[in-house]
Amino acid sequence: MMESLNFEPATAEEARDQEILRNSLTYWQDVWRRLKNHKLAMVGLFGVIFIILFAVFGPLFSPFSYSDQNLDFANTPPRLNIYQVAENPDYNVFLTRDYKLLHVSDNGTILNRLKLDDKDVINKKYTYVDGNKFVLLDFAYNLLPGMEAEYDYTFSLNGAPEISQPLQKVPNRLYPFGSDDLGRSLLVRVMFGARISLTIAFVASLVNLLVGVVYGSIAAYEGGRTDNFMMRFVDLLNSIPLVIYIILIMVLVGNRGLWTLTLALGSVYWVQMARLVRGQVLSLKEQEFVLAARALGVNRSHIIFRHLVPNAIGPIIVAMTMMIPSAVFTEAFIAFIGLGVSAPMASWGTLANDGLTGLLSYPYQLFFPSLAIAITMLCFNFLGDGLRDALDPRLRKG
Repeated sequence: MMESLNFEPATAEEARDQEILRNSLTYWQDVWRRLKNHKLAMVGLFGVIFIILFAVFGPLFSPFSYSDQNLDFANTPPRLNIYQVAENPDYNVFLTRDYKLLHVSDNGTILNRLKLDDKDVINKKYTYVDGNKFVLLDFAYNLLPGMEAEYDYTFSLNGAPEISQPLQKVPNRLYPFGSDDLGRSLLVRVMFGARISLTIAFVASLVNLLVGVVYGSIAAYEGGRTDNFMMRFVDLLNSIPLVIYIILIMVLVGNRGLWTLTLALGSVYWVQMARLVRGQVLSLKEQEFVLAARALGVNRSHIIFRHLVPNAIGPIIVAMTMMIPSAVFTEAFIAFIGLGVSAPMASWGTLANDGLTGLLSYPYQLFFPSLAIAITMLCFNFLGDGLRDALDPRLRKG
């Protein structure tokens, strides 16, 4: 005879042991949770978002285009040493390195350029005219014995007492990053350069993803002679340095346009991705779920693109994230040596090349595009490191 069962209510502690501590997460929700805990990865993610927004929407808020020129305001730095030559009303001027005198407001907005009326080279005195105002620039004082360290030049307005010390140093409101030798806004050109550099990098990486994944997965799944032949072709491309190959394509094609450079970079950039995907597929194709799919008669393309590639998506995403900054740097180098996009368009490499010629006099023209390249590479590398930790189960720490 079956004994009767006696049920007793569970204690509070026993009930807590059976509670679900947290909701179950999907694979991508778990990846995002781990990525959020990686501080440098989040810095890189926000940096990438900012750079993209800077490139896409930044030029919309500027009154200038990348090709707008104003020779009167050429080579103006990001910060201006202004001199007050009149008090009622205020009249401030800024002297450029090539002795152009600019009328500047108190907050640093460049208003107009004064016309050079008289140039006394022997006595080192220049006279500038702005309507009914005459500004005398005298820089003979630094030639007198014992006066070299006191001041370099003095200003006087309509014969008023001379002023030798700058009033203040203010930011350049008209050109926040300064202007180049043709009077174009360096900030706007850096924004448009970001569009070109990032477009080339993203398109080349997309080609790298598509071609590399398809090529590497087919080679690994087929194996045998097919794999041997396909990978020897990869070895042949890999034996030629990437930069030299791109330069050869650019020289042969001749047209140094945006899509020519993108085609040249994308045509050989998939080699490393193909090797990576081949290694991943080789380690997966002998596992049970692939054998089960074969036994059920699933065709090859379905096995490759519905089973093998999705299981290797983690390393693929990490590799693609790491290759974007490499593509940015490669494009910048190609443009720096003179094989980039044609003027007046400019990428970051072209801007760096233009700024190199005036490095000693106008260092900011090289500093800002170089800084943009460095920040972009750092942000993508930080994001790639975080994705590697979040996607690779061997590197997970809970």
